[in-house]
Amino acid sequence: MDHPSPHRPAEFYRVLPKVELHRHLEGSLRLITLLEVARAHGLDLLGTDRLRPLVQVRAEDPYTSKNFLSKFETLRKFYRSPEVIGRITQEAVADAAADNVRYLELRFTPVALSKAENFPLAEVIDWVIQGARQAEAESGTITRLIASVNRHESPDLAAQVVELAIQRKHDGVVGLDLAGNEVDFPSSPFIEVFAEAQRGGLRTTVHAGEWGGAGNVAAAITQLGAERIGHGVRVMEDAAVVALARERGTIFEVCVTSNYQTGVVPALNEHPLKEMREAGLEVTINTDDPSISQITLSDEYYLVCEHLGLSLADLRGHILASARAAFLPEAERKNLVCALEKELPDTG
Repeated sequence: MDHPSPHRPAEFYRVLPKVELHRHLEGSLRLITLLEVARAHGLDLLGTDRLRPLVQVRAEDPYTSKNFLSKFETLRKFYRSPEVIGRITQEAVADAAADNVRYLELRFTPVALSKAENFPLAEVIDWVIQGARQAEAESGTITRLIASVNRHESPDLAAQVVELAIQRKHDGVVGLDLAGNEVDFPSSPFIEVFAEAQRGGLRTTVHAGEWGGAGNVAAAITQLGAERIGHGVRVMEDAAVVALARERGTIFEVCVTSNYQTGVVPALNEHPLKEMREAGLEVTINTDDPSISQITLSDEYYLVCEHLGLSLADLRGHILASARAAFLPEAERKNLVCALEKELPDTG
């Protein structure tokens, strides 16, 4: 893909302090770790050349949701022990810290992590918590966890995850996410699950308006009470839903590269990020699945500024918007915003 010469080098974006609200643990695994786990557990995937196309999107791949989601089918084979789950969590946080992410919300799917060896959900959640705590202590990157459940799975199973997450809300689990196939599976069966999560003190975010239309965004806001929307780029298809999201102050967790690689937008320069901004929507910038997409958050900042035309002032605003949307207590959130305001370049 040809791009114009950048106004600022990539290094400029690497040193900026960052906030990430939408990053999946299961899409953040290092390739070298996967190879080591494959060797240790006798998985028939040995060799970088054989493994890479199974777990990463390449330039020659079709940019479709089917291809993107197929990477997770392979990745699910690797969650073979408590040590592996703890390690991949630690490494996900460490990689964010290396990219100067100061605050990270890492979402993970307990059911997916449990399936390879039929681990108890409670233990899986605890292993992720332990890994995140250790990495936070070592890196200094503030890390909070969001438990994710899938639309195609049973609401009863989701309710189990919610109960376990509520029990661990003082251990860094701060929110609930609904993900998965929004085209074939509506969000309505999860209304009570989300109500219970909110009663229990969890914050809520919902994948919607990515592969499905703007109506899914409206349902997430009005039926599930979602505070934030994962992706949500198709909200622009319906002016009434745009108005609803603007009125409610809904936060959009936009992932530009992911939206291109999954076929949500046909070209990077056709991404509706600027239109969402111009419509008065609150937008944050995120990676989604950095190892699958082979990106960092610095890459996304570079992309939106150097190729989608956002100014440094715009980017500063998005970083601060991410901090203000963090699922943190008010005092901690204000401290985060204040620290970033002092450190981010003055664009005045």
